[in-house]
Amino acid sequence: MREQARILASEGDDSQATPPHPIIERTLAGLRKAKPSDIGIVVADGPGLIKCEVASLSIDRLAIALPRIIRAASLQGFELVAGEGLAKFKSKTETVGFSIAESIRREKHVLTDAERAKEEAWERKRDRAARRNSWDDLFSDRPRFPEWDHHPTGQLSFEFEQVYVFRGGAPRRSFRDAKVQRLENMASDIAVGLAVLAAAKTEERLRREVEQRRIEEERRRRELAARVKHIQDRRTTGLSALLCELDELDRLRRLIAMLTEEVSAEPSPRLSAFLAWTTEHLTQREARLSPRAIEDCFEAERLFGDDDDHGFTPSRW
Repeated sequence: MREQARILASEGDDSQATPPHPIIERTLAGLRKAKPSDIGIVVADGPGLIKCEVASLSIDRLAIALPRIIRAASLQGFELVAGEGLAKFKSKTETVGFSIAESIRREKHVLTDAERAKEEAWERKRDRAARRNSWDDLFSDRPRFPEWDHHPTGQLSFEFEQVYVFRGGAPRRSFRDAKVQRLENMASDIAVGLAVLAAAKTEERLRREVEQRRIEEERRRRELAARVKHIQDRRTTGLSALLCELDELDRLRRLIAMLTEEVSAEPSPRLSAFLAWTTEHLTQREARLSPRAIEDCFEAERLFGDDDDHGFTPSRW
């Protein structure tokens, strides 16, 4: 993809720009209207805008660099678009976010003449309070000054969104001012980087989709196996219950047959009552083993039918 992008980039040069683009125009207008922050930075960071954090003096450079980058990106099949969020590059298959920022240099704060005068005035006041033993006023009203000074450096950087690649090194996503080469002269390199990063993003997205399908298939297979086991266990339990019932009835018949001979030999009122009750009990239990009764039981227990998986809950994992 990198070699193909370089071939496409050779059709233009870094000094060419597109006609005025509404997104660029809105972004530059917003930057020019914005109030600089405490460190001298103006920000464009809203729907339909290019995310920029630069000093006011760098806005004119953006007015040169952005149209060149837009044109170079168009050679790679990308256009600048903005929906509800920040502006992005968009091709037929992918979108890529980006931003532009200016680096800030931090230096230890050096007191200005006015600040030094305030500091000295406070020191004199402190000394007078000490001589009067006025400890309450000793450290009151001490002037406070910033510890650091921040200065925009004029060095711009163009950064694409972070793209995580499963294997291999991540494609280049940052393009910064150097001693010789400036951002406005790097449009072709940025566009090539855009094409490569978009290809990597697409490949990673497809890889995740394949991986997700694999995970879903494994989950489906585990769920199917668990469902089959659940059905098999329920059917086995139902069969065991029937066999246990048959064993009970067989023992009951043998008991009745054995005791019947004893009752006929001598009077046994309680045993006779027991045999009568047991015989009735046997008849009732045998009735529950008729085909119709077993069918009704299976229907109530939801066994040996389309609802055999009653009570099965798929695992979250």
